[in-house]
Amino acid sequence: MSRTSRRALCRGAAAAVGMWAASSRRGCAAGGSSLTTLRVKDVRTGFRDHRYRTPYKFGGVPVDRVTLLDVTIDTELPDGRVVTGVAAMPLGNVWAFPARDLPYQATLDAMKSLAGRIAGVVRDCPEAAHPLELWHRLEPEFLAAAAAESARLALPVAIPKLATLVVASPFDAALHDACGKALGRSSFLTVAPELVGHDLSRYLGAEFAGESLQDVVRPRPADTVPLFHSVGGSDPLSAAEADAMGVPRDGLPRTLAEWIAFNGLWNIKIKLQGESLDWDVDRTLAVDRIARETRPDGGWRYCVDFNERCPNVDYVLEYLRRVKAGSARCLESILYVEQPTVRDLATVPRNDMHLAAKLRPVVIDESLTDLETLLLARDLGYTGVALKACKGQSHSLLMAAAARRHGMFVCVQDLTCPGAALVHSAGIAAWVPGVAGIEANARQYVPEANREWEDRLPGIFRVTDGSMHTACLAGRPGLGAAD
Repeated sequence: MSRTSRRALCRGAAAAVGMWAASSRRGCAAGGSSLTTLRVKDVRTGFRDHRYRTPYKFGGVPVDRVTLLDVTIDTELPDGRVVTGVAAMPLGNVWAFPARDLPYQATLDAMKSLAGRIAGVVRDCPEAAHPLELWHRLEPEFLAAAAAESARLALPVAIPKLATLVVASPFDAALHDACGKALGRSSFLTVAPELVGHDLSRYLGAEFAGESLQDVVRPRPADTVPLFHSVGGSDPLSAAEADAMGVPRDGLPRTLAEWIAFNGLWNIKIKLQGESLDWDVDRTLAVDRIARETRPDGGWRYCVDFNERCPNVDYVLEYLRRVKAGSARCLESILYVEQPTVRDLATVPRNDMHLAAKLRPVVIDESLTDLETLLLARDLGYTGVALKACKGQSHSLLMAAAARRHGMFVCVQDLTCPGAALVHSAGIAAWVPGVAGIEANARQYVPEANREWEDRLPGIFRVTDGSMHTACLAGRPGLGAAD
């Protein structure tokens, strides 16, 4: 889509908002309060690459690097003030854009190219509104940009919606960051209807009429959030395995027992194969055994993540049965099972999770791209949702609201988020009530990307008692990453 066409489409969507100057004189635009009505002035992007300390294997694929997308957006308020929002997010193409017909570099390059298109969409939009409203109106353009980029590159597999959300997420986050800075408060305290311009019915349907997104977040962040340490599919459990893998002797832990002592862990995320019951059961029991030997007093909690590799629900049921046979205590420690089968929930035959959810809660992750998929997952027996900063601030808060209404519990999962991306992810975990915990594995796999942040926000970047200390986010403007 051309620059002129994008402007025309965005103007059409903005017609209901009215004239910005007139709204400014009234002190409130139709799209929200004049204090949170942002117009984009400029967008700047950049990429940073990091190599992993050790490979991270999930979904049957080892990953040894990450590319971060940095986004800076200058916005203008009705009073003429210019406020800049910043954000960063890993592109995570192996997770967001799995394609057997495309190599790693091809999917990464496609997402990087899409970032340029989305930057143009955001930069060219003349509308002034709250970030939540901007996301609502621009998301269709982001998806159209992904389709256009897929066609331009002649990709055999189109850029999926999940990958589009990942690429768009730092743009959305930067706008929310600017909004919070404009008010001198956390972005999580800027989503009341009088600031947004709409109640939740606009974004989630008529059943949410009269409801406020502000009611979905705490008045202040939780003091602490439990940290889930990730045990990847190839991570060493013993010193012998660490030596065989060539894990560096760089002062950081090399085995699971050492990580438990180093971070005071009592929550573990276990990556499984979903293709070998023997391996999955043995791996789970081995992690449990090491955890209890290292910290016998620990109230251990696990989440087990199949990354959609299980062929069907029968595999999950047999896995849970065999774990229980090996250790009933281990089964009881499994807090939830994450995304066991394919992300396309409408695939035939459908993978109904009701029987598995009677044994342990089952969480939707890769499948969760909108309200429709959340409701479908609920109908199929899923009982929880994984919120991820990599899907966007707007998306995460709206899905948290929908999950609350439909009685689903929430957790916050990672995409190997370092630096500002981790601050954003920690913010979601701290401000959304009822979160079971947060996965944060950049400290394991790309610790060098976190080092400059350790003194700035030690409560988030230095874990000593198994929790992130997120009280430090209170009073920090925007999404909390700014000094």
